Amino acid sequence: MIALPVVAVVGRPNVGKSTLFNRVLGSRKAIVEDRARTTRDRLYGEAEWNGRRFVIVDTGGLETAPGDSIEAAVQEQARLAIAEADVIVFVADAIAGLTPADQEAAELLRQASARVVMAVNKADNPSRELDAAEFWELGWEQTHAISATHGRGTAELLDAIVEALPPETDEERAAKARAEEADAWAREVAAGHLEPIIAGEDADDGIDESIADGADEVAARRWDAELAAAADEEPAAIAFVGRPNVGKSSLLNALLGQQRTIVSSVPGTTRDAIDTRLAWGRSEVVLIDTAGIRRRGKVASGPAAERYSTLRALKAISRADVAVLVIDAVDGLTAQDAHVAGFVVEEGKGLVLAVNKWDLVEEKTDRTFDEYVAAIRSEVPFLDFAPVVSISAKTGQRVDRVLETAVDIWGERRKRVPTAELNRIVSAASERVAPPAVKGRRPKLFYATQVSVAPPTFVFFANNASAVHFSYRRYLENRLRETFGFDGTPIRLVFRDRSAIKLPRRRRSPTAGRSRAVKPEKRKAPIKARGR
Repeated sequence: MIALPVVAVVGRPNVGKSTLFNRVLGSRKAIVEDRARTTRDRLYGEAEWNGRRFVIVDTGGLETAPGDSIEAAVQEQARLAIAEADVIVFVADAIAGLTPADQEAAELLRQASARVVMAVNKADNPSRELDAAEFWELGWEQTHAISATHGRGTAELLDAIVEALPPETDEERAAKARAEEADAWAREVAAGHLEPIIAGEDADDGIDESIADGADEVAARRWDAELAAAADEEPAAIAFVGRPNVGKSSLLNALLGQQRTIVSSVPGTTRDAIDTRLAWGRSEVVLIDTAGIRRRGKVASGPAAERYSTLRALKAISRADVAVLVIDAVDGLTAQDAHVAGFVVEEGKGLVLAVNKWDLVEEKTDRTFDEYVAAIRSEVPFLDFAPVVSISAKTGQRVDRVLETAVDIWGERRKRVPTAELNRIVSAASERVAPPAVKGRRPKLFYATQVSVAPPTFVFFANNASAVHFSYRRYLENRLRETFGFDGTPIRLVFRDRSAIKLPRRRRSPTAGRSRAVKPEKRKAPIKARGR
């Protein structure tokens, strides 16, 4: 990671810090609610203004006398953000005016080494801009009246933030040059001036036209190009999901070796989806801590912040590559756990079942874990492809194995099967067990190909494709897993009628395929004019 400068957004509770954070990012990453103490953990995002990139951090409200253990942890998180910041944006409320809590926060910020930019929020009109003038008495170099909700004055505030940032490093300038070069190349491709990179000559799998019955090299290369385009250089994104209070945040902190997120025995402590990058081997991974996903009825009747937390948790699954479903070893696999796992499978994401709090399981033997896994397989047979790991986030027992397994699954999701080898396996499987007949008609498989990765997706061309029974689909899936692996990732099988797929054919020359010479036309004798 390039070490970008850090901008921390701080202030007392309910002054609009998260609204300003979302405004700078241009997306609703932080939960915003008209209620104090909604934000708890540090929330990071990468922004750019006037050609300068920086990391912006949203924090919980600053307080000198927190009321409980969770609020005390919120204060610790906010102070960590202040300590690592290069620029601090001190947010206040123009409607409430200068309060003793603002003055206490100002005293705290005067001890910070970073430059402070004062932002008086909720100045939605000229009258409130005048009310914001009283904050000049705090003595900061710059005080800006803004409205984070409507965007009023935020451009001038960003100008001041960029001006206060430290000078660009050589690494930042090099990264910016690479990004500009990549953008220019993408524009040239979009304009049709350049050809996109596709699979090379070695991508030809030697397709058997007798099996394909019309599929040719052009179609195969087209699919290979799609697979090449699907391969990206983005780091693996791993989301920790599950019910409330099963240990997701504790697992994240154990992997990071620091208190990145607040941990409490109170369910629902985590609210936002928190991304953290971690160096892993020669690359890095993105770990996503999420809020606990409750049952739909409890979410609908609960507060707005809980609904937003659930939506962000589900969205985190959608943008992740692999989901680690954390299960309470004492409670066992519950119906809600199975519901969350079903959502992960529907999204086509990789899955690891992490049985947390294994240290609390009493009277363990060398067969306890195997029996536990067998019970999970019998209760949710649709998760038989997902590996199960027993861990203890509290003691750190086997937590690294969770990450190792998730990264392996990330690679399995991007595995590509050569077309010729795939068809050999499918042909052998269909010869061993033919598709069952439906209403007197037996489907026949002609050809199969892998059309995409992440998740691995295979298309089977057949006659009467809609009659292929679910049990036979599962049989083919098991044969693919036995041969090629695909551990921990769902795979998708699509069956299509051969007549419904129009594949491009080679254009044949007029003389191609002739086995004999063409006889020249006979010359007709000229007609002689008859004389009288």
